[in-house]
Amino acid sequence: MIAADRKRGYELTERLLDFAAQIIKLIDLLPKTTVGKYVSGQILRSGTSPGSNYEEACGAESKADFIHKLGIVLKELKESRFWLRLIKRLRLVSLSQI
Repeated sequence: MIAADRKRGYELTERLLDFAAQIIKLIDLLPKTTVGKYVSGQILRSGTSPGSNYEEACGAESKADFIHKLGIVLKELKESRFWLRLIKRLRLVSLSQI
């Protein structure tokens, strides 16, 4: 990997780590109701896995393996977007907290 690619990879790793941290902080704000707990569990899994899956992709054994693992990262991010939209739609927390 050339230096520019390493820098981009590091930046993405940091962004995914920041995203996971923000998701964890958001979970603490969700109500402790049945719905809040369910949504918390779902977004906890989908919002924290992209970072670890990206790290795993960086150690892929082949180009095809790397592409497959990045596909999982994208899938989890799309799922997180769904849960964030649901939190917004249900007004489980204020918009400024999302």
